[in-house]
Formats: sequence, structure tokens, C-alpha cells
Amino acid sequence: MILTPLVGIPLVQPGDDLPAIIQKSLKDSAITLEDGDVLVLAQKIVSKAEGRLVNLTQVIPSEQARQLAEIVQKDERFIELVLLESNSILRTRPGTLIVEHKLGFVCANAGIDHSNVWGPWGNQEDWVLLLPVNPDKSARIIRQSLLENSGAQIGVVIIDSHGRAWRNGVVGVAIGFSGIPGIVDLRGKADLYGYQLRVTQVATVDELAAGASLLMGQAAESSPVIYVHGFPYPLRESSLEELIRPKELDLFR
Repeated sequence: MILTPLVGIPLVQPGDDLPAIIQKSLKDSAITLEDGDVLVLAQKIVSKAEGRLVNLTQVIPSEQARQLAEIVQKDERFIELVLLESNSILRTRPGTLIVEHKLGFVCANAGIDHSNVWGPWGNQEDWVLLLPVNPDKSARIIRQSLLENSGAQIGVVIIDSHGRAWRNGVVGVAIGFSGIPGIVDLRGKADLYGYQLRVTQVATVDELAAGASLLMGQAAESSPVIYVHGFPYPLRESSLEELIRPKELDLFR
């Protein structure tokens, strides 16, 4: 499997045509899409193109936001946005709110971020970026546009950086995708010694997200789209729902 950062991706602005930007970058990178290829996109360029920038001066905090802001020691306007983007608050501590996002997964601060965010006016410290409203839909629209242009049956994945319950540090994970399996079920398959696997289900799209995230970087690397050739599993229709563990099976809630 070969992962290649696309070249020449500009700083994305609200309203930009991401499929057109990707098509130009593929051409500039001398890459022709083929059946089975995958494109992995950083969440930020999708959110920016979809206008998910918010200026904190436009946010009116609720009483709940004010109370939580005292606990976590963050701007109460920021906390209000976290509340608006969340189904529920799971944990609080200074510096962090752990929430169940409206999209169903558990993450810190509802995925709202200050880094690599630049607004069109005012104090830049006041600008934050929210996750896409429906990343699966975003991935599907981008994939369909690229299919119409290239004729290639590909997958599209949108990724973000999340922490993990068992380990320190963040890692790239999929928050939306189209045309690629979220889970590959290996139950019933035999291992090297003939033992029949009983519980192994591989989060293939998250494994790919982690690899792509290494190339994207977390700071100023400016590589928000990764081209993947040789993905080792058949492509198929899927959605983020495959990766969301049911609450009754989530031992951390």
C-alpha cells in the first residue's frame, strides 16, 4: 500500500469547491485515480469549505456553559459551542470536556479547535472551527464528484485527531467516509496455525486514518489530502455508524 500526500492544496476558504481543488492537485501530482483507490482528507479543510468557522464574540453563553467554564477553566463562549455540538457531557476536568458528540462518538471538546484556524475579521484568537455537520454526507458528495470526473470507483475518508481511552496521545481516526469499509470482520477466518478467529473485527478505516495522519502531521505540514493506492480490502458502501460502539457495550461510560 502506498500513501502519497497531494501537492499544491491551497489554504481552503468557506465556499471553496473541494472536489475541484483535489482534481487539480491530482493532476499536479501526476496521479490518475483507479478503482480501489482511497482519498483521505483532513477534517479541517472540509469544515472550512463548509463554513464551519465561528467567532466567539458572536456566541452567547448559557448558565450551564458558565458553570462548566469555571470547572474546566475555559472560555464560557467556547463551552457553549461544545454544548451545542454534543449530545451529553461525560467527564469534566481542568482544560477538557469529554462529550458524546452529536455524530455519536466520544471526544474532547466536541472536536472544536483553534489550531490552523484563520477568520476573515477581528481577533484571530476568537475564531474556532467546528466539525462538519454530516461528515459521511460530505465524503459521499466529494466521492460522487470525483467519480463523475474520473470514472474510478474510490473511497473517501474524512479524519480528525482523537485521544484514546487506554493510551496517551492523539491518533488519526475516521469521522466520516464513503465507499470504504469501516469494519472488516475476520471472525471465522483461520490464523497462521489454523485457529479460527472468534472476535476479531478490524477497524480498517481507522487504521488507514492513522497512517494518513502521520503524513498530514499535526502542526504546519500543509498536507491535508492523502492519496492511497493498494488498500488491501475490497471497497464497499459503509458509514460512521459501523464504528460507533453501542452504549450498552461501552465499558467507559
